[in-house]
Amino acid sequence: MTRYVIYGAGGVGGVLGARLFQQENEVALICRGAHYDAIADNGLRVDGPEDSVRLKIPVARHPAELGLAEDDVVVLTMKSQDTLEALEALRRCAPPSIVVVCAQNGIANEPAALRFFPNVYGACVVCATTYLAPGVVKANHAPTTGALDLGRYPNGIDSQVLAIAADFTEATWETSPRDDVMVWKQTKLMRNLGNVVHALCGPDLRRGPIFDRLREEGEAVFAAAGLDTVSASDWGEERQDLIRFLPVEGYEDPGGSTWQSLIRGAGSVETDYLNGEIVLLGRLHGVPTPANATLARLANSLAFSGSGVGSMSEADLLRAIGP
Repeated sequence: MTRYVIYGAGGVGGVLGARLFQQENEVALICRGAHYDAIADNGLRVDGPEDSVRLKIPVARHPAELGLAEDDVVVLTMKSQDTLEALEALRRCAPPSIVVVCAQNGIANEPAALRFFPNVYGACVVCATTYLAPGVVKANHAPTTGALDLGRYPNGIDSQVLAIAADFTEATWETSPRDDVMVWKQTKLMRNLGNVVHALCGPDLRRGPIFDRLREEGEAVFAAAGLDTVSASDWGEERQDLIRFLPVEGYEDPGGSTWQSLIRGAGSVETDYLNGEIVLLGRLHGVPTPANATLARLANSLAFSGSGVGSMSEADLLRAIGP
């Protein structure tokens, strides 16, 4: 039986690992700090719309503790700013042929993993999760946990994709093998550009001129770089009936993953690999990206200082961006 090693068992990683474990897959989690202590002592608690469960999933602080084997599948679910550190740790103890699945936001993780490992796969995950307290994650979708697009990097579908997809599907994920998985991840990157606005202004701000500026710059950069995306209708039609957002008792609707990182005081955010990816591509292709660059700088300032989450107004951000 394939063992799934979930490297970075926060919101998405914790829920993904939990659902696999509930279907009697062999699973191990990797996390650190108080989150590791809570899971090691009491198991991982998963709160959902239909129930709350506590699962005694094996957990480790470091991949070297797990005795990794060639038939293990390592699923990277840490934030993108932590990927290089994780890959360095992984290559010191993992067989070179081990399968690495990048189930993360952004489009920089797969090429980073391919530098170290030949068998790299991309996963585009659509799932509302929350991780704010050690040992506890929340999943907002039921009975289908989320949607997941999976393919070999840089492209293609092989027997490994089909095998992993079958396990994820059995574990209540709507899984679609894609020979162009990075197009789906590029689409999600565009949709994640507003995460930083939630972090700076609070999750109640959902749309407006700032979101429009971020997306306009992203579209211009993608056009210059020759990067494709899935149409809005295809993206929506693919997922409209697959996953339903449902309330979870005891929780208010929180902000996105960037907001959650700031609330937890994580000390860093993944904005450099979301809005920062637009900035990088803009600089490479001569496309100005002042809105994305300004908001990425502001988000990092908040992460470094550990204060002021959600304290800026829409007008403040528009002034900071400029005309």
